[in-house]
Amino acid sequence: MDPAFGWIQPEQFGPAYEFWQRLWEKEQNSFENLNSQMNHSPNEGPPTSSESYILLEDNDYTKGLKRKRDGSNKASTAIGLSKHRSRLIGKYNGCPWLFHGKHYSKGVQGLHEEIEDFFQYMTPTPQEHQVRLAVVHRIIDVIMKIWPHASVQIFGSFHTGLYLPTSDIDLVVLGKWDVLPLRTLEKVLLEKGIADRNTLKVLDKASVPIVKLTDRATEVKVDISFNMSNGVRSAELIRHFKRSYPTLQRLVFVLKQFLLQRDLNEVFTGGISSYSLILMTISFLQLHPRPEATQPTANLGVLLIEFLELYGRHFNYLKTALRIRNGGSYVPKDEIQIHMSDGYRPSLLCIEDPLNPSNDIGRSSYGALHVKTAFEYAYVTLTQAVHPLRDDINNPNIQSILGRIIRVTDDVIDYRRWIHLNFPLSVGPSLHGRFAPSLLETCDLSGSPSPPEERKSSKARV
Repeated sequence: MDPAFGWIQPEQFGPAYEFWQRLWEKEQNSFENLNSQMNHSPNEGPPTSSESYILLEDNDYTKGLKRKRDGSNKASTAIGLSKHRSRLIGKYNGCPWLFHGKHYSKGVQGLHEEIEDFFQYMTPTPQEHQVRLAVVHRIIDVIMKIWPHASVQIFGSFHTGLYLPTSDIDLVVLGKWDVLPLRTLEKVLLEKGIADRNTLKVLDKASVPIVKLTDRATEVKVDISFNMSNGVRSAELIRHFKRSYPTLQRLVFVLKQFLLQRDLNEVFTGGISSYSLILMTISFLQLHPRPEATQPTANLGVLLIEFLELYGRHFNYLKTALRIRNGGSYVPKDEIQIHMSDGYRPSLLCIEDPLNPSNDIGRSSYGALHVKTAFEYAYVTLTQAVHPLRDDINNPNIQSILGRIIRVTDDVIDYRRWIHLNFPLSVGPSLHGRFAPSLLETCDLSGSPSPPEERKSSKARV
C-alpha cells in the first residue's frame, strides 16, 4: 500500500506495521537514489533535496509519483497519514462531518448517512461564498480598468456549485489581443496588491496559458485564462446534469476530496482534472443498470462503492472511451480517433468532449493509472468496511467508514474557521450593489456562481 493513497486502519496496527513501514521507506529510498544517479552527470556532484522531488522533513519518501510540490494544498495527506497523523489531523481527528450524538446505521447504510453529512459539512457556507464573490469582484475591477471592452466570465466549479472550500476559482477574460496579455495582467495584479509575487505564476507554455494567483487577503486561489469560451459552456452542461442526476453533486464532492487529499486532482501534478472526474461520474450514472441509481433516494454508499469498482477494477482504459452525448455510451477508442485531428491518438483515459467530439478531455492525464490505483484501494477498503459480518469495523458510531478513505486536515478546518472569524456575512447591501450595473453585465456575474445549498442544520460545523 502506497502511504500516499491510504493509511493504516485501527485494526491493522500490530507487530508487523513498523517492519512494513521500514521496508517501504527503504524501497523508496533505493528508487530515489537510482533516479538521482540517472538524472545527474558525474561533474554535478550529489543532488540536493531542493533539486529533487519534494521530500518533507526527515527525508520522508511520500509517494511513487515523486513530483514537485509547493505545499499549497491545505487538504493534502500525501506525505503519509499513518506516519504524520498528529501533524495532519491531530487536532480534529479528520472526520468533522460526524454529528456528535447522532446514531448511524451499520454497513453500507451508515456509509450513505456519512456521505450525506460529509456533503452538508463540505458545502461552502454563505460566508465562504461571499468571500469568493468579493475576490472575483476585486479581480474583475482590476481587469476592467485595463481593458474596458473585455468581458470576464466565471466557469469551473464556482460556476457549477461543485466547489470544495479550498477549490480554485476559474475566470476567463474574453477580448481581442494580438498576443495574450498574460504578463500585463501579472504586473497589474502585483501593483494593485491582489497577490504576492511568490503566489503569482504565469503558465505561458501550457496548452491553455493561464495566470495562477492566490488572493492576498483571503488565500483563495484563482486561475485566469484568456479567450477560452468553451469553459463557460462546459459549466452550463454540468449544471444541466446536476439537475438531471440528484446524486451527482454528493458523489462528486466525495470523489473530489478523495483525489484532492492525494494530490491527484490536477493534471500537472499527475492526476486528472475535475472536469474529467465529473464526466466519469456522469457516465457512471448514465449507464448504470439500475434506474433507481439516478433517483434522490438512491443509496450513496452503494453508488460510491460501485463507482470505485468500475474505474478501479473493471473499466478497460486501454481500449474503451467514454461518451457523454446522446445518452452516454462506452465506445472503442478507434471510433473516437476518427473524429480527432490528424496526428492525435486517444489518451489512456479517453473522454470524448461532449461539446467538441474532436477533443479528448483526458488527453493530458498521464497519471490516470495512479488514479485507477487509488480508486481500487478505496474500493477494497470500503467493501471490507461495510461487510455485514464485520461487526468490528462496520459501525460508524465506533469508527467512521467514510473516514477510511477520506480525511479533512486540520489546516482546512482552521482555514474555514479563520474565514468565518475574519469575514462575517454582510448584513448591508449585497456585493453586487458595490458595482455599477454596466460592470456586472459586462462581467456576467448575475447568477453565474451557484450559491451553496441550504443546509439541513443551522448549527455552525466549521
